[in-house]
Amino acid sequence: MLLTIDVGNTHTVLGLFDGEDIVEHWRISTDARRTADELAVLLQGLMGMHPLLGDELGDGIDGIAICSTVPSVLHELREVTRRYYGDVPAVLVEPGIKTGVPILMDNPKEVGADRIINAVAAVELYGGPAIVVDFGTATTFDAVSARGEYAGGVIAPGIEISVEALGVRGAQLRKIEIARPRTVIGKNTVEAMQSGIIYGFAGQVDGVVNRMARELSEDPDDVTVIATGGLAPMVLGESSVIDEHEPWLTLIGLRLVYERNVSRT
Repeated sequence: MLLTIDVGNTHTVLGLFDGEDIVEHWRISTDARRTADELAVLLQGLMGMHPLLGDELGDGIDGIAICSTVPSVLHELREVTRRYYGDVPAVLVEPGIKTGVPILMDNPKEVGADRIINAVAAVELYGGPAIVVDFGTATTFDAVSARGEYAGGVIAPGIEISVEALGVRGAQLRKIEIARPRTVIGKNTVEAMQSGIIYGFAGQVDGVVNRMARELSEDPDDVTVIATGGLAPMVLGESSVIDEHEPWLTLIGLRLVYERNVSRT
């Protein structure tokens, strides 16, 4: 069994693979203050509930793959793998790791590990050219060329950030549930804010993706657009450009990178 861990700024997503199949997954909050020992206890609690794993931490785990956008959490997870999974091969996505995806950026080290991992999975599952739209703390748009290269991307404020900003900076506004309103034209303040968020972000996605597709390919219709991230379902039904929804894209990419860096015997 392969344990994959995707640490985002807000949430951490864990997935358990049996071969190519994801058999279990968990989503927890990302807390940069957690120590390695606290993370180990959390992992033991989650995985102890799975029938295919043993009671002891590490039982049934044959490999670990980790990517993180939070350096302090990556440091603690590195310690977790050393102390509690010392005999288990572990791949931490950082400079020097083989991904199979060339990075066409001015400074490749600046690109978030999760964005490269998403590109790896997009190339494997759908080929290029492709655009990955990841609805996380930020909404990121990542371009993959026809040759499977990471060509660059776009970063915009995420849905939750925008909702929080409205609640903080608007004197008569407040934090709201992110949900689809009854109508586009809101009949009250909450629905008006929900409409602005849902349909505003759908319009943003359509506009940015169309512009990227025209730069990425002579025939924009050849570009496959893949949505992922925890908030993707809120926009899927309203966007006209998304072709595929793969909620576990990053975890799949981690599995692929693990396989490319750990020799099989």
